[in-house]
Amino acid sequence: MANVETKIQQQIRLGLGTRPDLRLFRNQVGQLPDPRTGRPVQFGLAKGSADLVGWKTVTVTPDMLGQQIAVFTSIEVKTPNGRLSGPQRNWLHTVQTAGGIAGVARSPEDAALIIAPYHARPEAQL
Repeated sequence: MANVETKIQQQIRLGLGTRPDLRLFRNQVGQLPDPRTGRPVQFGLAKGSADLVGWKTVTVTPDMLGQQIAVFTSIEVKTPNGRLSGPQRNWLHTVQTAGGIAGVARSPEDAALIIAPYHARPEAQL
């Protein structure tokens, strides 16, 4: 049986998965021992990186001739009472500071709200 956070993540992936301007991938982060050596092997994008990562296609301002670019997108999925760890908070802050789209989603509606400003305001600074 999947836990609550996994169910929310799947609902978000299904809810946003039909958007042609958005691609999100599951990013499982963790560490396991190498079966040959016993040494720990890290997997996933980076410690603290969000559960869902990908890009949102954004059309930039007219001075760039309507060119489209992919804006890095990172959504951390949490249960209604789930809390961010320090590394997760740092990850989201770093993505936002660098001009990416990042936030915490506790429902598919939250995830849609995270990316909504980039649809309504394609002229937003990136």
